[in-house]
Amino acid sequence: MKNSPNPSIDVRDLNHPPVERAETIPSDWYIKDEFHHADREAVLSRNWQCVGHVSRVPNPGDAYPIIVAGNPVLILRDDENRICAYYNVCRHRGGPLMANAGSARFLKCLYHGWTYRLDGSLRGVPHFNGAELFDKSDFGLKSIRCQVRSGLIWINLSDDLNSELDDIIAGIETRIRDVEIENFKFAGEVTYDVKANWKVYVDNYLEGYHIPHVHPELCDLLSFQDYKTECHEWYSLQYSPFRKQESIYSDGSGQSCYYFVYPNSMLNILPGRMQLNRVEPVSAGKCKVIFEYYYDDISSPAARKKYQEDMAYSDKVQQEDIEICERVQEGLGSKVYDRGRFSPELEEAVHHFQGCLKKSYLRYFNEQ
Repeated sequence: MKNSPNPSIDVRDLNHPPVERAETIPSDWYIKDEFHHADREAVLSRNWQCVGHVSRVPNPGDAYPIIVAGNPVLILRDDENRICAYYNVCRHRGGPLMANAGSARFLKCLYHGWTYRLDGSLRGVPHFNGAELFDKSDFGLKSIRCQVRSGLIWINLSDDLNSELDDIIAGIETRIRDVEIENFKFAGEVTYDVKANWKVYVDNYLEGYHIPHVHPELCDLLSFQDYKTECHEWYSLQYSPFRKQESIYSDGSGQSCYYFVYPNSMLNILPGRMQLNRVEPVSAGKCKVIFEYYYDDISSPAARKKYQEDMAYSDKVQQEDIEICERVQEGLGSKVYDRGRFSPELEEAVHHFQGCLKKSYLRYFNEQ
């Protein structure tokens, strides 16, 4: 961030012992403003994030705005049918090009009316006669690295070419090939405001330890004793078969797969459906969680009924998660808590995430 102070970190806290001996990260990392600034710059601006699915922009000119690491971003399909990403920032005085999802033949700043082609080049500059040393070719939109894999849209605000998407998600495409998520359709989006640090939300997502205590109904759907976790270099996978009964998630077959791709992308893949979650920090003590819902069928009456019920049930689970995360945030800010320990059985993925976080911090602070 611009002129943001770097946090004071004890180098010993950047060590990462095995889960059996490791402590959790210090509570300061969740509650102090300087860590919020470091997270945006060192973590979220330098890593790949999944920001949607191609079904959200099916036609040239389709676009939707998002916020990434505090930056306005626009995802669009251009005239060449390519998925692109630009900063949603006019080069005149920083105005927005789009406030809501929609479709346009060109992009027009909502502040002063500058227009841009879908390839990002500056098209029109009203009332600019007399401006000297002004070349429109110097004022095109700033592009962002953007790639598509299996229908999923990924962006990276950094220009670091050492960070290749295929290296980050290696193995995921092969494992989910049979699901054919590239053919899924967008059914809706819900954004939740959470009064907790974004890392609290991620920690909570990454373990099934809390499920019997916070989500008793969900626990009845999943075979908790068969809950498994796998950790790869930059992502983890939690999965569980369903109990042998028909439910809102399954006909009794298949399994639930919960992928977390560092730093903040979550792919929840179940039979016939996918939920994409992304966590966006707002402040040290607040975050937004964006839920996008995709299904293999969204048009038939039966399909609409199914996904409406699914989204309603998901909202119930999410409200349970929000409540516990907000209470945890209060506990992390208390006088008595600094750090804890991990369950090697059930918190391996939390340990993995916190190790990735330490790598990002170490790299960033070594560059300063």
